[in-house]
Amino acid sequence: MAMDMGAMMKLMSAKREFEKNHPKFFSFVKAAFGNGVEVDSVIEITVTKPSGETLTTNIKVCQSDLELLNTLKTLGR
Repeated sequence: MAMDMGAMMKLMSAKREFEKNHPKFFSFVKAAFGNGVEVDSVIEITVTKPSGETLTTNIKVCQSDLELLNTLKTLGR
């Protein structure tokens, strides 16, 4: 499945805007995942809404997750 050039340009523009709005995020991702994530690592995400309500979930990483993360990493280059 090939991505057309217009969609790729739009995605890259959105990535640059995200980086501009959230400059610490990619540094965090590089620090957290820089040496690789191992199977059985736990990734946890918490969302805090403006009302103060929080939602938290986590995943225990399996081999297929690592394959997806590696694919996503190559898209970010």
